[in-house]
Amino acid sequence: MSEAELVLRSTRVVTPDGTRAASVAVTGEKITAVLPHDAPVPAGARLEDVGDHVVLPGLVDTHVHVNDPGRTEWEGFWTATRAAAAGGITTLVDMPLNSIPPTTTVDHLRTKRAVAADKAHIDVGFWGGALPDNVEDLRPLHEAGVFGFKAFLSPSGVDEFPHLDQEQLARSLAEIAAFDGLLIVHAEDPHHLAAAPQQGGPRYSHFLASRPRDAEDTAIAALLAQAKRFDARVHVLHLSSSDALPLIAEARADGVRVTVETCPHYLTLTAEEVPDGASEFKCCPPIREAANQDLLWQALADGTVDCVVTDHSPSTADLKTDDFATAWGGIAGLQLSLPAMWTAARARGLGLEDVVRWMSARTARLVGLDARKGAVAPGHDADFAVLAPDETFTVDPAALQHRNRVTAYAGKTLYGVVKSTWLRGTRIVADGAFTEPKGQLLDRA
Repeated sequence: MSEAELVLRSTRVVTPDGTRAASVAVTGEKITAVLPHDAPVPAGARLEDVGDHVVLPGLVDTHVHVNDPGRTEWEGFWTATRAAAAGGITTLVDMPLNSIPPTTTVDHLRTKRAVAADKAHIDVGFWGGALPDNVEDLRPLHEAGVFGFKAFLSPSGVDEFPHLDQEQLARSLAEIAAFDGLLIVHAEDPHHLAAAPQQGGPRYSHFLASRPRDAEDTAIAALLAQAKRFDARVHVLHLSSSDALPLIAEARADGVRVTVETCPHYLTLTAEEVPDGASEFKCCPPIREAANQDLLWQALADGTVDCVVTDHSPSTADLKTDDFATAWGGIAGLQLSLPAMWTAARARGLGLEDVVRWMSARTARLVGLDARKGAVAPGHDADFAVLAPDETFTVDPAALQHRNRVTAYAGKTLYGVVKSTWLRGTRIVADGAFTEPKGQLLDRA
């Protein structure tokens, strides 16, 4: 520890080996040692003793729609990464839509990176997109450093990102499997959606009926069959239907290389509590019933579901009308994902170690960043969230850093106050005060 420049000390540090009192030594941007709590501080090192506040690895959110450029009025890199930092997230991976242009060619990736370069408060990587007509762009995007490829099996909601039919999915999967890439999939079947009742209006029950579980289940079953056919790596995005869990478990046991995520809103909000006309709760697939939620928590506990991500998908407030059929579908959750998850987890007798596993360690592993992100361990980036887990706050939309302060959590009292966030050894947020952007742009390599 003689070369340490910073020592971050706490009575509770969440490490891969459990939670313990420790002194975390940092040199430059890296953790160099995790030592006993009373380890001596070397000459010249700065001690930051956070007392009983918990030191977590910075969270890694692999599902964020930043929308910049093109729809920056919905969200942008400056606001999205500030909101993430305020919530203890130190790394995000940006979805290829709803920006204009979408990240579906190498030139478009360069455009996205140029916009993000001087605005990112945290480290940022990028997904590419798989469209019906860009199979020839997939390998160049992979070589340019995207972490994988996003595809929709039903309409995406924006014209510039069309969905794949089963033949187009097969072509994209065959190409991606050839270089052992990763396809991440919004899995809802368009035929089941078309056959579902479409009543429109402010009733949440009508919206829920328009996005039935069998649309998810059928699309996931088809995806798993294609993944087995090509021995391809696939990832199911934002799982909301618990009915699909046996299909996933069976496929995995059969050797299919599939991982699965769900989101805080599916784990903390229920259909029974959504008021009519409250489209801040609208997302696709939808928030389902409490009994369904219980099974998602069970799947997290047994490992059928791997990780939890925000699917942060904001819009301007005017697009959140009281008609569920036409309102923009997306939950803005970056800043609140950690306290929302911690509040629900502790109520179920789960610990911060579980939350860290789902929202940091496994998400880092999903995108191949687990050698440097997602753990308080030597050799990893010195990314930390310092949390007061027993303090509560009431969600005030005006206090959010999102560009558009529309939230499904307004008025809720949550456990877990993020006291500070550290990125590669530098404190970037402390008690609501931010430094200038210090984020790096990350490549898959």
